[in-house]
Amino acid sequence: MAQDPLQKIQVLDQIEKEIVLCLQSAGQALLELSKEKSSQKNAENHTQQFLKSLNAVESKLSEQINYLTQVSTGQPHEGSGYAAAKVLQMAWHRIHHARSRIRELDESKSKYLQLTNRQQTNFPNGGNAQQGGGSNIS
Repeated sequence: MAQDPLQKIQVLDQIEKEIVLCLQSAGQALLELSKEKSSQKNAENHTQQFLKSLNAVESKLSEQINYLTQVSTGQPHEGSGYAAAKVLQMAWHRIHHARSRIRELDESKSKYLQLTNRQQTNFPNGGNAQQGGGSNIS
């Protein structure tokens, strides 16, 4: 498979030219068959050229489809930066999630500390202070 974008475009251009050749061969075969005195040999030659071109187009397009399938599924592939970009995107997502979670935990800690400070202010001895004098047994 071609490595750089220019080579990839050239391969696609070659496929397009092969498609044009395929269509021309099909047209010539049909033209030969539509003649009043058609030549069986010429029709067969054009048909064979059509089938040959069609097989070449099918093969080259299959290669392109396989390449695109590899690139789009995130599998590591030579010449593709998609997999690395996907890994980077997922790492950024995990970092964002971790920061968000840390922020939530910090807020919970702050609320807990405020609550315990209020309780200590309201009950300086930890809430164990006895009110009144104790027992009145004689």
